[in-house]
Amino acid sequence: MTSSRPYLLRAIYEWIVDNNMTPYLLVDATADAVQVPTEHVNNGKIILNISPAAVMGLELSDQAVSFNARFSGKPMFVNVPIMAVLAIYSKENGRGMVFTEDNDDGSPDDGGPGPESKESKPTLRVVK
Repeated sequence: MTSSRPYLLRAIYEWIVDNNMTPYLLVDATADAVQVPTEHVNNGKIILNISPAAVMGLELSDQAVSFNARFSGKPMFVNVPIMAVLAIYSKENGRGMVFTEDNDDGSPDDGGPGPESKESKPTLRVVK
């Protein structure tokens, strides 16, 4: 199966914007092919405002999130591979979704743990 991450990302983005909130992305800035303003990276992560008022040409494709924006007055093209997106949430209330690496690589899931895998409980983290 393909990864569910781009579909969930688009759905949560639309939900946040439809409710007149500000969508923020938490991005792993150290991942391969990430193009973000490095001067705004903190501890290997960056938070990006992707509201319609803040960006131009936003594209939420199956492979990447890309757009044009201004950072400290300088225009920049931003490109974030989908797997580098760690979370999408509303600035105003923190509601959104945190993404994990667990089984989101597009590989098929047989529905249960294999003989060598460990069963794990789902976890949620609050990102603010």
